[in-house]
Amino acid sequence: MKIFKFGGASVKNANGVKNLVRVLKEVGHKETLVIISAMGKTTNALELVIKQYFENKSKLKPVLQEVKSFHSEILNDLFSNKQHSVFTRVKSLFKELEGFLDRNKSPDYNFVYDQVIGYGELVSTTIVNCYLNESDLNNTWLDVREFIKTDDYYRRANVDWEQTQTRIRSKVNTSILNVSQGFLGSDANGFTTTLGREGSDYTAAIFAYCLNAESVTIWKDVPGVLNADPRYFEHAELLRSVSYREAIELAFYGASVIHPKTLQPLQQKEIPLHVKSFLNPKDSGTVVGKGRGIEPNVPCFILKKNQVLVSLSSLDFSYIVEENVSEIFKLLHYYKMKVDVIQNSAISFSVCFENSYGNLEKLIQHLKAKFNVAHYTNVNLYTVRHYNESAVQSIENGKEILLKQLTRETMQIVTK
Repeated sequence: MKIFKFGGASVKNANGVKNLVRVLKEVGHKETLVIISAMGKTTNALELVIKQYFENKSKLKPVLQEVKSFHSEILNDLFSNKQHSVFTRVKSLFKELEGFLDRNKSPDYNFVYDQVIGYGELVSTTIVNCYLNESDLNNTWLDVREFIKTDDYYRRANVDWEQTQTRIRSKVNTSILNVSQGFLGSDANGFTTTLGREGSDYTAAIFAYCLNAESVTIWKDVPGVLNADPRYFEHAELLRSVSYREAIELAFYGASVIHPKTLQPLQQKEIPLHVKSFLNPKDSGTVVGKGRGIEPNVPCFILKKNQVLVSLSSLDFSYIVEENVSEIFKLLHYYKMKVDVIQNSAISFSVCFENSYGNLEKLIQHLKAKFNVAHYTNVNLYTVRHYNESAVQSIENGKEILLKQLTRETMQIVTK
């Protein structure tokens, strides 16, 4: 069994879907499970739908219509027969979404988010499923929510591995071509959950682990894993091979090409991960597997934008000790902050994190009860793995540095 994952950029329009067919015909599609993300920027568009649902319902219908129109254009470009069942299936999914928005009584943003956002994947896989069949690539559409079971930690759900393995192993026919959604699961009550942004890679790894897959291939609009994001750094280089350990480090620090949770299940069963270009599918790309370090051995640059830096000091100049640190981390966990950097001295403690859940002000007020608090929003976090002097200088030049931290292999700086 091979697992392929195609992201939103690969199916952003009708030509993208046609190219997906070309890739499958070129590299082979037997005994394959294809995981597909929402088309193009659909996830962002549905986030706007959710925003209007909570903040301005008078704008809800127009923004939802934009999502529907975007997919209608792709459908019309792909299917000349306007009586094709795909039109009815997609219309039914949007009607289901509108029904939820009309009936929902829950004020919980995170719950509503997960019920709405998943329609991007449900619609995209429905379209691809039908177009593959039209292209003589017979396949079975699977609702991933019937297979991946999670807790109810909406927007960042945790997988129930025992239930998930049982369902996948007993219900997935590995001898055929299957199409399913990334990013999604369901809780014990059958409500949709999500695995975190960019969670489609993780979905592919979950299926690979449960099915003892031969390999996982992530198809991207880049030639493989690069040592830097070319949008932010010049002279990015292709890494031909990366060890599991190094890839996990890069993912932890925020390398966008691989989801942080993707690698652990693959490493446990030594399933190789290929990152390849859907534009040039025969190119070798990058392989992540058992081995040492990276090849070539060059500095790797990672940028995380829109971070928050909080600096704390004791009110009475007493030491910041284990009890204080423990309390700080309990609060960070309670307010769902994902920590990226910590640094402490005798009487101070600094932490850089993502404010994904919008709880920053509540956290700050809570911390002010026991600490002097200074904080900076919209800061940039730069991480350089395998840094050298020139790499450090290239990051620091012309920037105001708020925090800098060096270990043997990694440099991190926070800048305004």
